[in-house]
Amino acid sequence: MRCLITGGGGFIGSHLAEALIARGDDVSILDALTTGRRENAEHLLDSPHIRFHIGSVLDEATIRELVEASDVVVHLAASVGVKLIVERPLDSLRNNIRGTEVVLEACADRGRKVLVTSTSEIYGKNANGPLREDADRVLGSPYKARWSYSTAKAVDEIYAHAYWKERGTPTIVARLFNCIGPRQSGDYGMVVPGFVRQALTGEDVTVYGDGEQRRCFCHVEDTVRALIGLIDHPDAVGDVFNVGSAEEISINDLAALVIEMTGSSSQVVHIPYDEAYEEGFEDMLRRVPDTTKIRELTGWRTTRTLEYALADVIEHERRRVPSGLV
Repeated sequence: MRCLITGGGGFIGSHLAEALIARGDDVSILDALTTGRRENAEHLLDSPHIRFHIGSVLDEATIRELVEASDVVVHLAASVGVKLIVERPLDSLRNNIRGTEVVLEACADRGRKVLVTSTSEIYGKNANGPLREDADRVLGSPYKARWSYSTAKAVDEIYAHAYWKERGTPTIVARLFNCIGPRQSGDYGMVVPGFVRQALTGEDVTVYGDGEQRRCFCHVEDTVRALIGLIDHPDAVGDVFNVGSAEEISINDLAALVIEMTGSSSQVVHIPYDEAYEEGFEDMLRRVPDTTKIRELTGWRTTRTLEYALADVIEHERRRVPSGLV
């Protein structure tokens, strides 16, 4: 199979490329290197089965050319991370909506299968759980950056479904819940690499809000297996699937676990949302996926515990932190 991964220089994309090459597929990566890094895929570039292209999903000519040379597209390219969304809302909206439209249009013209990655942010403030794919979206004001991001990703999903219904484009949507693992950056508000880096360097581990909000964290290896299972399965087309772990933990407990596993002397410090992001920032208390649909279709289930995933991140970050700071 010839697979194009948009955003393939990112955390998830580079792991997906690794897995596809390992099974004998040819991979083309497109990444603007805004939040992705070439070094994430550097260890793969000696392979004859990979090509790395620096460019944007907003470049229609480039997208058309790369889609033409591919059998399937995994569209991961997006503006991600709460910090980035809050600080650069216009770029985020443009990348997340227009970029997806460009990819879908190219795939529709050439009849290519495309998997669009979405987000658990779709569900907004819906704290019920586990959340099924047809659960209600509960959102705050569109003037809050977080909910504008949620809406932008919802537009992506609506686009994908419309292309499937109206033009027969074989589209799949995967809603990812807090994927973590080696190579994830903490620079844009991703909580686990941020906590690990703080703990390893002896800084205060900063928890936003009261820390009682609960999340589920899925190892990137499990996420990648889910994505490959979906693009391989013909009956996934035209549908949406949650992808995530059901192992739930509060952010306070997560911070304490990171400190324990790193052997750190760091202390946990709570920072109000208004100070961390912007005035009136809103968060949700709980977000847990129901993954029955993907499990029944493909047999997928998570295989990595939270402790395993954290150990993987810690090992990766230890190699990156200057030795005198650990």
